[in-house]
Amino acid sequence: MKIGNIDLGERPVMLAPMEDVTDASFRLICRELGADMVYTEFVSADALIRNIAATTRKLEILPGERPAAIQIYGREVEPMVEAARIARAANPEIIDINFGCPVKKVAGKGAGAGLLRDVPKMLSITKAVVEAVDIPVTVKTRLGWDHESKIIVDLAEQLQDCGIAALTVHGRTRSQLYTGTADWDMIARVKANPRLKIPVIGNGDITTPERAREAFEQSGVDAIMVGRASIGAPWIFHDIRQYLNTGSYTPLSVAEKFKILRRQILESVDRIDQYRGILHIRRHLAASPLFKGIPDFRPTRIAMLQASTLDSLMEILDRVEQQLTNL
Repeated sequence: MKIGNIDLGERPVMLAPMEDVTDASFRLICRELGADMVYTEFVSADALIRNIAATTRKLEILPGERPAAIQIYGREVEPMVEAARIARAANPEIIDINFGCPVKKVAGKGAGAGLLRDVPKMLSITKAVVEAVDIPVTVKTRLGWDHESKIIVDLAEQLQDCGIAALTVHGRTRSQLYTGTADWDMIARVKANPRLKIPVIGNGDITTPERAREAFEQSGVDAIMVGRASIGAPWIFHDIRQYLNTGSYTPLSVAEKFKILRRQILESVDRIDQYRGILHIRRHLAASPLFKGIPDFRPTRIAMLQASTLDSLMEILDRVEQQLTNL
């Protein structure tokens, strides 16, 4: 599959953009484990224009994580055009436009999925951004605002007419947020449209290698995107890639998975500082399936998520790893 001139191979698997998750370190780890392309945390156009330090840091792309896309969001044409040009200067392979974020502070203000209620403005933003930069522009969006307005099949054509190079469809409406199940039949309808010539990337509920293959087979999409299932478990890309290539997979060992988590912790602390770096990584530790099924784990889990120093957190992980090894 190609996006513009970027060849991602057969049945590529991508890391979804996720706020407070897909920082440079995590993206690099996912690439090393098998993700074919990665996306930054979403970047506010308004904050980028104002040169907010925390936002401009999101533009950093490490050499080993390429190909990488910078995702931007906003609700007005001119700020989005200016943000796209700033993002382009960071030299990503792709600029991606977020028309899918459902959270109230974004969609409720008319950005992200909020633009599903103002398609003319969505199309104006898309066309202007495409014309403003000289690299491929892609879009990530949802089925529609709610169950009564699943507009994605027609919208996909309209976005294609604006000049985008690929489209990612999350198989939920904005109203669903992240509840219920992703509608891959609707994603399949988008892909089956004979008038749609650009690649379609499917997103939603890709949680296992088996589900990844089913998604390709069920929908016919050109690529899939993994989001929440990678939090605390970036090795999902290793398993999916191996399964798609060979029909089977050998999970990483407990020791290998703990090595990856420790690396995430150390790089998070190194990138920020000890206190905030540990706070940042707690989301990964809380979500990690590595700790599921451990008997009487609740007190240890609480201690792990309350640890405030690197030494205390690493000591807890050492004990948990030993416990898992002995199970």
